[in-house]
Amino acid sequence: MAANLQVNNLSKTFGPLLLFNNISFVINEGQRVGLIARNGAGKTTLLNIIAGKDEADEGEIMIPKDVRVAYLEQDPQFSPKITVMQACSNIKDSASEQRAKKILTQLKITCLDQIMGELSGGQIKRVALANVLVAEPNLLILDEPTNHLDLEMTEWLEDYLRRSKLSLLMVTHDRYFLDRVCSDIIEIDRKKLFPYKGSYSYYLEKRQERVMVENAELDHANNLFRRELEWMRRQPQARATKAKSRIDAFYDLEEKVKQQREEGVMKLKMQASYVGTKIFEAQYVSKSFGEVKILQDFHYIFSRYEKLGIVGNNGAGKSTFVKMLMGEVRPDSGRFDVGETVRFGYYSQTGLEFNESMKVIDVVREIAEEISLGGGKKLSASQFLQHFQFTPETQYNYVAKLSGGERRRLYLCTVLIRNPNFLILDEPTNDLDIVSLNVLEDYLQSFNGCVIVVSHDRYFMDKVVDHLLVFHGNAEIKDFPGNYSDYRCWKEENAKKEQVQQSKQRAKQQKEAAKPQEKAAEKKKLTYKEQREFEALEQEIPILEAEKQQLELDLSSGTLTHSELMEKSTHIGDVGRLLEEKIFRWLELSELQ
Repeated sequence: MAANLQVNNLSKTFGPLLLFNNISFVINEGQRVGLIARNGAGKTTLLNIIAGKDEADEGEIMIPKDVRVAYLEQDPQFSPKITVMQACSNIKDSASEQRAKKILTQLKITCLDQIMGELSGGQIKRVALANVLVAEPNLLILDEPTNHLDLEMTEWLEDYLRRSKLSLLMVTHDRYFLDRVCSDIIEIDRKKLFPYKGSYSYYLEKRQERVMVENAELDHANNLFRRELEWMRRQPQARATKAKSRIDAFYDLEEKVKQQREEGVMKLKMQASYVGTKIFEAQYVSKSFGEVKILQDFHYIFSRYEKLGIVGNNGAGKSTFVKMLMGEVRPDSGRFDVGETVRFGYYSQTGLEFNESMKVIDVVREIAEEISLGGGKKLSASQFLQHFQFTPETQYNYVAKLSGGERRRLYLCTVLIRNPNFLILDEPTNDLDIVSLNVLEDYLQSFNGCVIVVSHDRYFMDKVVDHLLVFHGNAEIKDFPGNYSDYRCWKEENAKKEQVQQSKQRAKQQKEAAKPQEKAAEKKKLTYKEQREFEALEQEIPILEAEKQQLELDLSSGTLTHSELMEKSTHIGDVGRLLEEKIFRWLELSELQ
């Protein structure tokens, strides 16, 4: 199998910080690789080097001349004056123009003459995504592709990449996305690279095994180090007689012991300030922007200790709802009645503003020197920061030197250290690494207060929330009792039932139209054999419906070869005819029930 990318002995420093050292890996044809590392470990820098937008200090990148590379940056930039179609710079001919229009439509970008400066962040990300897909690359590089994408678009991209045959190198914090798309995982940990042949679930299992082995080795090294240290500290006059090789070995061992693991697995349990029984009540709230309805006479009473997730497509009004609750946006009618004991902690999408010349520790100390854990226990600002992956050394870095993910972590710390009893988190997972997400999830699960989370991260929602408000758009809101995976299963089951009912209704209408007028005859009852046939049809029809739907998705994907296209086109005709026959027979037998 040919290699589409080969990275050899790559090293990179950022100022005095060594990001990664002497790393090597290969991505072959059709291999889909997820890159995992903590914030600040150099994930985006590595992608930029591979894409030719940055240079390594040492090492080489080898990409065959016939391999087409496309790169989706984390925050794509376009001139605000150009149109959507002009932003798709990879359009080279009429065929690629048609492909661009098709992909943009699938990504819900329909006004192709709209100026880029008028688009939201999510729309800009979708235009950039369409542009890289139009290029039909052999090697696709994606940096946080699901940031700013709603759940529907995330699942569309997930399905697209799973069906495609291109090679993929991707950075994402979306763990469901990683698990369902990637065939391999590579991790940068302590400046070294560790490869794993398997999905994200497999990676978690094997990484834990590796960490346990390393910890056992460190325990052994620590014991040996204590013995050798005692030997080295003996009276100076004996020092000259010591074997030089043993002294050299001591210093090697000392360096190894210094590389203690910092897994950040400590649980952070804080006592939220007291919250009374009255939280808030949305009293028949309405809000519109022109013809677009967000809420219409919406009434909701929020319960004590409730953990609510808000999901829905971009533009459905999720963030607007939160801003109305926080008093940042006024409703057209109705009001939010908030309890007197409620102390909000609000993490917004746009609230990331720091003094660049301040140090990390000073940003937090400016809010609080310490935080109460309850029972007389307290954490200093420094100890609190350590829970969110800021080591004592990085706490004295200037804000200007922080990566995007590190800034997000710092912003989160400034929200939590105020000791709120009601957390409102609007897209908190964007730009956070997986280790930080695990810390935040553990914190929220044990948080003794109220929580509202707006997020497109399905894994995060599954771990944190009790139930959902689903914003369908046009002021249609559904209160669903369960997490996102529960909701998705319910939605899929309903969709299947609806498809079957629609097929049955169409077949019934066709039969009624063709049925000759005849006198009503006495209804016959089903024989035992006919009853078994009827029950079998009840099972077979939904299966055929699902197969037909999958074939339709495959045919519209644009990823099939000519032979695959011909084969599936023939097969979908056969499936359709068989489905109609079975539905028609089901209707005949159902009349005798």
